[in-house]
Amino acid sequence: MDKIFSDKINILKALAITLVVSGHLEFRMFDMFPPYSFQLALFFFISGMLFKDKYLDKVAEFIRRRIKSLLVLYFLYSAFYAVVTIVLAKLTGKFWGMELSFKNFFITPFLNGHQFDLSCPMWFVTQLFMTMITFLFLQRQFRNLNEKTRAVIYTVMGFSAIPLSKMFPLTPLFLVVIRTMFSLFFVYLGHVYTTKIHGKYDIFTPKILGAVICLQAVLWHFNRDFDPVHGIGLSYVLVWARFDSQIIVPVLTSITGIWFSLFFINVTYDYLKNIKFIKLVGENTYHIMANHLFVMYLITAVIFKINGIPISERNEHNIYWIFNPVQNTYLYFVLTMLITTYIGAGLKWIKSKIPVIKEL
Repeated sequence: MDKIFSDKINILKALAITLVVSGHLEFRMFDMFPPYSFQLALFFFISGMLFKDKYLDKVAEFIRRRIKSLLVLYFLYSAFYAVVTIVLAKLTGKFWGMELSFKNFFITPFLNGHQFDLSCPMWFVTQLFMTMITFLFLQRQFRNLNEKTRAVIYTVMGFSAIPLSKMFPLTPLFLVVIRTMFSLFFVYLGHVYTTKIHGKYDIFTPKILGAVICLQAVLWHFNRDFDPVHGIGLSYVLVWARFDSQIIVPVLTSITGIWFSLFFINVTYDYLKNIKFIKLVGENTYHIMANHLFVMYLITAVIFKINGIPISERNEHNIYWIFNPVQNTYLYFVLTMLITTYIGAGLKWIKSKIPVIKEL
């Protein structure tokens, strides 16, 4: 993988996590693409871009690397947020999460990842782990199939996930199956982009841009923009397989959103590559994902303190609530991105200086 392509992937990661944070603050970075309409699919796509076929014959090494890069830090963060949640419950009278138990600490993360409200965005980490392990074994099984056949299999898998979610009860295990089917399609697309398209075909032509805009304009007809009566339309909540009345729209808007993200990076790369903070954001997406709701909570606590409002008032709202969004949304966004990015950079620096944890 050449350096320019590697840098573009890092900037794409920065864009993806920025879209997640802005989505939780309910504003759009790209106006035609509402929050939650493609951001998580983009992360799965990026994971597919980074998948290397050499691991098809190194299964144990791949699993070991994914455990080290995803699960070890996940459970360290879970332990941290267990303590934070207990402390906040003592201070404010509200326990932000499920009751503490062996099941909720070790098993719930692989079912829905919402055992602690402050770290609930990390549900994506365990789902990514399961998706990538499944992708590895499927690729091993499909290695003798031609690319067209594989494309058909993954496409059927991705487009079948939503109808199946409406046909059968969404038990915790079946929910994992639906999420995995949906996400595998985008991992496959990312892998195909890296191995079959990048450097071989130009998919960022004016005609394709026009086609994507036209398609998204048609898809916009289905958008409800978080209307509690009509549903969320282009947006979807993958963790709970909430697609409302849609059948194929979430898949299509994910594809258009991913293409537009790639196009955006391709067009702006020469400028963005020189911004060190963007590089830092791309390198710390895990820590931003893990900490941004807690940082937003702390920002709210400071605002409450300044305005003489008791912190217990925060307990009356859900975990995504922010104080006076009309005036403060962008303040929350900027502060959250800055603080969580430098938390990640700081933790990496500490890790590099302490031999005992350097190998984690």
